[in-house]
Amino acid sequence: MTKTILVILVDKRKEEAVKVQQVLTFWGCLIKTRLGIHDGVLDDCSNHGLIICELVGAEAKKKEMARKLNLLKGVKAKLVNI
Repeated sequence: MTKTILVILVDKRKEEAVKVQQVLTFWGCLIKTRLGIHDGVLDDCSNHGLIICELVGAEAKKKEMARKLNLLKGVKAKLVNI
């Protein structure tokens, strides 16, 4: 059994979060599990974030989703098959 994980590092989270969310929403049917992490709460909220998604579906669609995320400034996405 192979699992595909998409790891997304968001720099400038406050500026890029809406664009990242738009991509994730568009490709939402590929996302089985999603976990979002950023340091800080309330007035001390970090501007960096980490999103981890377990993906399902066609490999080509997973790669295209990662490619779209990597086009966003300050966003790095990487597919990991384990």
